[in-house]
Amino acid sequence: MHLAVIGNGVAGVTAALRVRERHPDWRITLISGESTYHWSRPALMYVFMGHMRYEDTKPFEDSFWGEKRLSLVRAWVTGIDTSAKTLQLHRGAPITWDKLLIATGSKPNKFGWPGQDLRGVQGLWGLNDLKQLIDNVAACRRAVIVGGGLIGIELAEMLHSRGIHVTFLVRESSYWSGILPDGESAMLNRVIRAEGIDLRLETELESIEDDGSGRVGAVTTKAGERIECQVVGLTAGVSPNLDVVKTSSIETGRGVLVDRSFRTSVPDVYAAGDCAEIRGDEGERNAIQQVWYTGKQQGVVAGDVIAGLDRTYVTGLWFNSAKFLDVEYQTYGLVNREVEGERNLYWEHPDGRRAVRIVHTPEGVIGFNVMGLRWRHEVCESWLRASVSVEHVLERLEDANFDPELYGRHEDAVRAAFRVELSATEVAAS
Repeated sequence: MHLAVIGNGVAGVTAALRVRERHPDWRITLISGESTYHWSRPALMYVFMGHMRYEDTKPFEDSFWGEKRLSLVRAWVTGIDTSAKTLQLHRGAPITWDKLLIATGSKPNKFGWPGQDLRGVQGLWGLNDLKQLIDNVAACRRAVIVGGGLIGIELAEMLHSRGIHVTFLVRESSYWSGILPDGESAMLNRVIRAEGIDLRLETELESIEDDGSGRVGAVTTKAGERIECQVVGLTAGVSPNLDVVKTSSIETGRGVLVDRSFRTSVPDVYAAGDCAEIRGDEGERNAIQQVWYTGKQQGVVAGDVIAGLDRTYVTGLWFNSAKFLDVEYQTYGLVNREVEGERNLYWEHPDGRRAVRIVHTPEGVIGFNVMGLRWRHEVCESWLRASVSVEHVLERLEDANFDPELYGRHEDAVRAAFRVELSATEVAAS
């Protein structure tokens, strides 16, 4: 039996290792045109800023793959023939397979802006983007970043660290306001500007101008403003990478359509990770999950199913973490929804760089946001799974503190502020 995996990201590698555990005799091949070895994509900015080397981004030693008898092929897949069960490569002989896992990940969005293909215009998603950025910043004095997501703020910090003036175009009225509640979003507006980054809210890109040599020289906004720059970062989100799948017989929507066991419309073909679109139950929206830890979880289930186990993917408690310049962020559960019956408690430190939000209902807590502090994942998860009361959380805030020796202690201030809010709510309701 031969399993071929297109992509060597966290979903594909996790699935391959699960299959290897259960089938020591199977042949397994991972194919990637980007890199020979699996590496950590969130580490891109740290390589650029000199905090890590590329070698440090690889979770496994190079000898690991031979020890696990996983074949690595450095090539781009250009075609999938599901009838003949073969993969066409951009170089070398086709690869035949008995089972196929598509784990092609995501790619940066482009929206047809004039000039988006000029030299000096790029996204930040893979190793090729990192190499391109290193070349592009060599003679860069000013840069413009388009799109206010996580990749955008990472790229802004990277360029700012090189002394490059960064203008950050965000079409929303506040940074990442589609994800963050008003308090946290407003905090980050202040933090970004305080660091010297030119944050332009409610500003959209109209076009990118050629400097006369085929490189970017400026951008024009929809308001008609011209901003000189030598680099443009396009960070307006990502979409499932379907380039090789669209020419095949495999059914796609926004992503590669799969059931909750990651089976596609074609027998013996599976998909997992950022490229997969999980079909929802009747009346439920299909799900695309593009976070590192969900990619790993999907890889576990997909690998078990490919190996012959009866497994179904169940979305667990939502979690994400990020770093906005020097402000760390963690979110657990359900936050920033406008749902009747939910109440928010919000505390912000006077320095404007630390905050805690607890979302709760009469049945218990359902979500946490933590800014500028670190809370323990296992504690937050246990509180949410047990639907404990707000008072239970307030009495045990110290249990959540991840770094009590390195961080200031703010539990007393948080507890006092939230009890005042709770008392005010009770008085208003009576």
